[in-house]
Amino acid sequence: MIIMALDHSRDYFHFDAFLHDPLVPATTSVPLYLTRWVTHFCAPVFVFLAGTSSFLQGLRKTPKELGTFLITRGLWLVFVETYIMSFAFTFDIHYGFILLQVIWAIGVSLIIIGAMLWMPFNLILATGILIVSGHNVLDYAEANHRGAFGFAWDLAHRGNFGGYAVGGHRLAILYPFLPWTGLMMLGYCLGKLFKPDVKIDYRKKILTRSGIGLILLFVFLRAINRYGDPHPWTTQQNLLLTFLSFMNVSKYPPSLLFLCITIGPALLFLSGFESVKNRLSEIITVYGRVPFLYYVLHFYILHFISGIFFFIRGHAFSEGLKGVPNFPFRFLIAGEGIHLWQVYIVWMAVVVALYPVCKWFSDYKMNHKKWWLSYL
Repeated sequence: MIIMALDHSRDYFHFDAFLHDPLVPATTSVPLYLTRWVTHFCAPVFVFLAGTSSFLQGLRKTPKELGTFLITRGLWLVFVETYIMSFAFTFDIHYGFILLQVIWAIGVSLIIIGAMLWMPFNLILATGILIVSGHNVLDYAEANHRGAFGFAWDLAHRGNFGGYAVGGHRLAILYPFLPWTGLMMLGYCLGKLFKPDVKIDYRKKILTRSGIGLILLFVFLRAINRYGDPHPWTTQQNLLLTFLSFMNVSKYPPSLLFLCITIGPALLFLSGFESVKNRLSEIITVYGRVPFLYYVLHFYILHFISGIFFFIRGHAFSEGLKGVPNFPFRFLIAGEGIHLWQVYIVWMAVVVALYPVCKWFSDYKMNHKKWWLSYL
């Protein structure tokens, strides 16, 4: 949750955010590349552990209760993405663009898993493995396709940043749900390792072996450059830039290799830090207990502060309404902003500022057992 805010701070404040892709070796710097790349862990780990959380909730709910909760919470998250988050991203009161991003992907995935609970555990596991490992086969069909893709295809796998015209709005699909749903299925199955009767040493052994295995699979498949990501790496002018090309894997949609190199280290982290308890871990846990509140608030705060900077630089309100060309964001101008080291200051300031409200809400949730709190 904390690292995630770094990438969004870069989006709203860095002068190069709307000019170049920070992961393209030819137009980036190493600090900028790493700033973007490290945040790759956020969405997949969040989706993955949302599945784990769903399984653990099933330990105190009947299958029917869990299914009902997952489906209703999924529908709620789709609503949140459509209306609450789309406005946070754009500050457009007319909703010219509705953006389907990670909250939408989580919502749809929860609905699907909620509807799959009648299936045997091993079938859910097999389905998740099949989707995550096999969905890149569709890349070949997409590469050889001529003409427009259908809405259902874009919604499930390809995505469409330009968007579809829907009732005077444009619906942009940034997170096609299929690979994310497969990942959440695997996270759901991971929950079995966290049952109370599972010994911690056994859990750590499985997590460590799985994490190392995923990293080795990434290295092997990426090296042969044949399957697992739609964008092959290429030799650059020096070894460092070649390495950056090698590590630049697709997030939209998340490729098999993207998921291997993010979930693999995450499993190692879970294994190595499960028993760590100190003041820093206590602080970090506060954010983790209220991810929904934190996610919503940090976007509004970042966009609001960037709007203040916009007016400080002397721009008029009418300019802000025009937004960034080819992007649906209001009160931002491509090429304007602050340097990367200053982005880090903004990031840390926003994270620290959110701690008191996160701590308050975390304590409130722990001391109150109201049904609606489980949706927040």
